[in-house]
Amino acid sequence: MPSENKRRALGQHFLRDGAIARAIVDLVAPTPADLVVEIGPGDGALTGILAGRAGRVVALEVDRALGAALRARFPSVEVLDADARTWDYAGLVAPSGGRVLIVGNLPYSVGKLILAALVGAGRAINEMALMLQREVAERVAAPPGGKTYGSLSVFTQLHCDVRLALRVPAGAFRPPPKVESAVLHLRVLREPRVALADERRFETVVRAAFAQRRKVLANALGAGLGLPLEVVRRAAGLAGVDPGRRAETLSLQEFADLTARLS
Repeated sequence: MPSENKRRALGQHFLRDGAIARAIVDLVAPTPADLVVEIGPGDGALTGILAGRAGRVVALEVDRALGAALRARFPSVEVLDADARTWDYAGLVAPSGGRVLIVGNLPYSVGKLILAALVGAGRAINEMALMLQREVAERVAAPPGGKTYGSLSVFTQLHCDVRLALRVPAGAFRPPPKVESAVLHLRVLREPRVALADERRFETVVRAAFAQRRKVLANALGAGLGLPLEVVRRAAGLAGVDPGRRAETLSLQEFADLTARLS
């Protein structure tokens, strides 16, 4: 069994509050018709609840010792020795009449990478309840106009309805982390929130816009995309976006319009 120090390095903080565990599962309300993929089951606080409510549960656990213990405790659960950052979520297929649900207490150190992989799976997933470090969860759910709104907000909200559903204190875990956690409830959209001709170009423009947040939009995009300022200013004007604004004030639609003019 891994030492406490190794578990801390992996970002493993095990949920021990049963009421919070039930509240997390209730967000997606699994039924016998649904397939649930649990990420980072740890010592099974969520696994047991999911096994009693969902038709099929697949648990992804990178720690082999924990995986073996989970198999012994929950024989009906398919426990895979798998890295949640690279697992093939896009290959998931919903049961007839059911949904694909993702539930997980994501390790702090790789939470953003796992979230990106899940969002990248698109319509293979229906709903998610994900616990992340509170600051990261707030960034994902942030609306335009504040300092917490950034590329992570844009890329997630492009494909999902997002809300910050629960705040979780450090005392709900063993060992208690040094930071607070929060749970996001995400519903995957059937189509992206705004129409895009080239999603990769959109991502490039958004990353460039936020790469130098203190700069006005024209300067940030000029530097990030390697374009002359007059080209960026003209494109922004055609898109109806003031080039003197900052990236954090732009809506998804404005980023989409700007990308179209810069492509």
